[in-house]
Amino acid sequence: MQDRREQIIDIIHREVKPALGCTEPIAVALAVAKAVEIITDNCPCICPEGWRLKVDFRIEVAVSGNILKNGMGVGIPGTGMVGLPVAAALGAVCGESARGLEVLAALNDCSVKRAKELVAGGKVHISVADTDRLLYVKATVSVDGRAEASAEVDPHAYAVIEDDHDRIVETSFAGKILMSSESGAAAVERTANNDGLTVREIYDFASTAPFESISFILEDRSLNLALAKEGLKGDYGMKVGKAIRENQKEVFGDDFMSFAMGMTAAASDARMAGCTLPAMSNSGSGNQGITVSMPVIAYAMKYGVDDERLARALILSNLVAIHIKSYLGKLSALCGCVVASTGSACGIVWLQGGSYEQVCYAIKNMAGNITGMVCDGAKVGCAMKVASGVSSAVQSAVLAMRGTCIPSTDGIIDDDIEKTISNLGAIGSAGMKAADRMILDIMLCK
Repeated sequence: MQDRREQIIDIIHREVKPALGCTEPIAVALAVAKAVEIITDNCPCICPEGWRLKVDFRIEVAVSGNILKNGMGVGIPGTGMVGLPVAAALGAVCGESARGLEVLAALNDCSVKRAKELVAGGKVHISVADTDRLLYVKATVSVDGRAEASAEVDPHAYAVIEDDHDRIVETSFAGKILMSSESGAAAVERTANNDGLTVREIYDFASTAPFESISFILEDRSLNLALAKEGLKGDYGMKVGKAIRENQKEVFGDDFMSFAMGMTAAASDARMAGCTLPAMSNSGSGNQGITVSMPVIAYAMKYGVDDERLARALILSNLVAIHIKSYLGKLSALCGCVVASTGSACGIVWLQGGSYEQVCYAIKNMAGNITGMVCDGAKVGCAMKVASGVSSAVQSAVLAMRGTCIPSTDGIIDDDIEKTISNLGAIGSAGMKAADRMILDIMLCK
């Protein structure tokens, strides 16, 4: 029992972690940073302190279509710019791979200025990789642009990321492989469906685990609430959250649903527009981390929930999202807020004293409601989808608490909750592949 509890906590630590900036461009920055560090480690004689801000790098990055889709229109922290090129350049001049999804935490005005110079000088090239993987980045970095020269004249290195945003699976220096490991897909296949989690086990774990073993999840509140407050204070993106909160009397009212929608959308506004505060991510996505947690946090704020109850609800919401996401993969044509808001619906049900059966009702209500929402790339407009997901989560939770559930005669819903989740996953992965390709084609042809 103790071993299984520790396994579940390990799953949470693996999938719930701080991330600075949208994780697709951050994955690019991470791969570039690793390649530059390889050059530094192997050529100390030509890499004096501060060299990264002075040298002319040439950066070639090949990415999967889904990385490109989610990196084209999203703000890059601290730059006022969007897109993968400036993220790649920042990875070269100030990235620290040891920080993982916070690889750009050390950025400052000097590094932003130098990164912009590299982009303006044509030193960064992004291309679509010939790969079937949904999440793939290969970053090749050389000095002065002569990658074909010998290491003594012109060092060059590459790093490959696959299947998880921070999973580096291969590195090379001067044409020699330094490290090659099992891909994320193979690892996931071995551990199948996040180590066999079920909704039943998730509910029981969230309800009974010792508080001291799960209290770490309260960092979720610290990070994502700070983002929400920043989104309400500043003028980020489309200001969706601010618009909801500032139109309480005329349109939205001051009920819990409006509060949750406004706070969650505000955090997304800030993050997608390039705010330099980190989000607590879920399954490799900051927006999913925001959407899975902020409605639950908003409920706790609105109704005075203590830290232990909040922690248990956040554990439940995060694990439900991780469980569903395991059927989809890290990137898909299905909008991540569908999965994340399903998790938050469960957390809200739990905070209201809901049973396991009522948590299952909430999942089924969500699956029958917004499963068809597509992902057309990471961008400031994601805040509107986040708000829609939160609205659906609250509706689903209210119905679940009344004992109301979409019946198994409807659509993809099954009596078995695990089969319902599997159906949702099949639609979002295999079923929407053609839609994914069409969305990318449309975006590239604009």
